[in-house]
Amino acid sequence: MDSPLQTAKAWSRSRRRKQPPDGDARTRILDAAEELFAGGGYEATPTARIAELAGVPKGLVFHYFPRKIDVLISLVDERTVVVEEEAEAVPGDAAGALSRLARRLPLRASPAMRRILFREADTHLSVRERLSRLNAEIIHRARFALELALPGGRGDAARLEAAAATFAAVLLYQESICLLTGHHIDPDAVAELIANALH
Repeated sequence: MDSPLQTAKAWSRSRRRKQPPDGDARTRILDAAEELFAGGGYEATPTARIAELAGVPKGLVFHYFPRKIDVLISLVDERTVVVEEEAEAVPGDAAGALSRLARRLPLRASPAMRRILFREADTHLSVRERLSRLNAEIIHRARFALELALPGGRGDAARLEAAAATFAAVLLYQESICLLTGHHIDPDAVAELIANALH
């Protein structure tokens, strides 16, 4: 019969073998939180469940994120960053400029993050503020891309602002629209529509 110390060591070794070998613990915690918050929401997700899915001890979650809300704030702040790149625009190709912009945005590839943003914006001020900043950032970049693609003032400032705001709304709200209506919105098709409207 094993001693309690041997049993504890064996249990500890088996726990370590079950942990995913790839990715650091902090990233695995955020990955797990993204999946769980997108599925059931922040309030319905216990920290212990995040730790379990990440394959880490619950105490390690608190080591990186002292409060549960810190997990949500870090997730939203880090996974909605728009990388600073020069706008790629070919004169006369407004649709292409908007499509290229959409492909560089992190939310295009992450329906889960879009669900989290819109679900949690109603109840968490930090998420609502990030969503507002993200919207303003996308509008600014879309307008700049349109100005580059439409040299010579084809479209006055108000029309370009409206076109940029429309495109930003499509990019940010496409997940919500899909959930409500069942219709998928193709950002490339919307880029083409906006470009045609500006000509």
